Parts: sequence; C-alpha cells; structure tokens
Amino acid sequence: MSDSYGLHNRFLAWFMAREGGKYSALVEGRKRHLLGALTGTLVEIGSGTGPNLRFFPRELRVVGIEPNPFMHRHFLEEARAENRSVELIQGVAESLPFQDESVDAVLSTLVLCSVAEMDRVLGEILRVLKPGGRFLFVEHVAAREGSWLRRVQRCVRPAWRRIGDGCEPDRTTEEDLLKAGFQKVSFDRFALPLPIVSPHIAGVAEK
Repeated sequence: MSDSYGLHNRFLAWFMAREGGKYSALVEGRKRHLLGALTGTLVEIGSGTGPNLRFFPRELRVVGIEPNPFMHRHFLEEARAENRSVELIQGVAESLPFQDESVDAVLSTLVLCSVAEMDRVLGEILRVLKPGGRFLFVEHVAAREGSWLRRVQRCVRPAWRRIGDGCEPDRTTEEDLLKAGFQKVSFDRFALPLPIVSPHIAGVAEK
C-alpha cells in the first residue's frame, strides 16, 4: 500500500465515521423498513464504519466485507457500542469468500456507485444467495437523462471519482440490477437534499 493510497483510505475512514451519521439520518426510515425483519445470515458488502448495524435484528448473523482496512476499527467499535457479535472480512465484492447459495441476504448501501466491475459484483451476489434470497440496496444513482443534474454529474465525474474512492455520480445502477438475472427487482426512487448525488433508489432484488 503506497503512502498516498494509505493516507487517502485513512482519511475516508475518518470522514465516514465522523459524517456518516448525517446521511444515515436522511434514510433511517427506509433502512428500518428494509432491514428490520432480516433473518439468517446477512453479508454486507462495503460495510464501512458500521452505520447499518443498529438497524439489524438482534438474532441476525452479520458478516461485513470491507476492502479498506482503516474502516475496520470503526466498524468493530460500532458493533461493541451496539453490543452485538459480528464477523468482519477484508475483501472485495467482486470475489466473495462464501460458498454457492450459502447466505440469506446481501446488503449494499452506497457501494455500487464505486465498484470496479458491476457485472461481476452482481454475479457474485447471485452466486452466494440461497434460492429466494434477497439483495437489499440503498444507492445513489444517475439523474434523469437530459436533465441539468445529469449533465452536472457527467461533468464532475472524473474529479468525483478521485475524491470519492471510485464513486461515479452518474451510474445507472437500476438498469444494471434489472438485467443482472434476479427473479424480481423492486425499488423506490427518491431524492435527498444532497448536492450532485440527490437521486436515490432503495429496494430489494430477489433471487
């Protein structure tokens, strides 16, 4: 790990631990609705600093997958604060360390905007989910084609990617989900009071 890469990742972890609660407050109702009735084993890709831990049922087995090692301390501290047992693995969503059809649910919040290989990530999610398993997501997405915001998103994308660890504000994630091979995909579109990344989707894709 280069010094500059390590410094950037360390800053991202600090920033998310400090400011992530503000975003969570904006989507708290949707997260409670999506996550409150989960059972079995949940794999959270890009588990970050653990902002979703407080929304999970107590009996749920939670496994976090997080590539940034500087996030791990914050995730584990949040787990201790919530008095819950968790598992944490350093890894990437493109290569999930689980057997085929072995988990009940997978969760992604603000992750698909920055994955390097979307098709591979969604393929891995489908692989590890049990038949009938669910992929739950809350993601920012591209604004409507032809809108002024879509043009702004496209314009700022190069700088946004560098600052945001690969995040692309104009990804058409909903289109990728619809063609990935899930049996059913349902989601709501909504807007948050945020610059550039206001458009969001939240929903469930069923295997």
